[in-house]
Amino acid sequence: MEWEFTAEDVVKARVGYMLADFRRDLGEEIRMNVGNSNELQFRRTFNLIYDMCYAFATGRMLDEFLAPYAYDPPTCEFLREVEPLMAANVEMLGAILQRMIMDGVEQGMPLEQAVDEAALRHRELVR
Repeated sequence: MEWEFTAEDVVKARVGYMLADFRRDLGEEIRMNVGNSNELQFRRTFNLIYDMCYAFATGRMLDEFLAPYAYDPPTCEFLREVEPLMAANVEMLGAILQRMIMDGVEQGMPLEQAVDEAALRHRELVR
């Protein structure tokens, strides 16, 4: 995706680009690229790509992310092909997550609590 602002703008709260905004935009990008897939195929593709972006934004490596899919070579191949195309999305998602943590710290939470709170908010939103 391309934005009219940077990941740094998100981290520094110069723009209010939130997790829900990112997920909406990623969904639109994926829908444009998967064409005439049915809703189930779209949902599966979206969830797979979002999970990969989240894994990379939180420090996991490709091989570590692919390990649970080892039984499914076509999925691994698809993710390996998509991975280099997701660099900007991973950077932006990382910035959003960082901003979520910083919001907690700015509210007076200790860092560890702010991280836990951001993770909880993330889980609630992606349900």
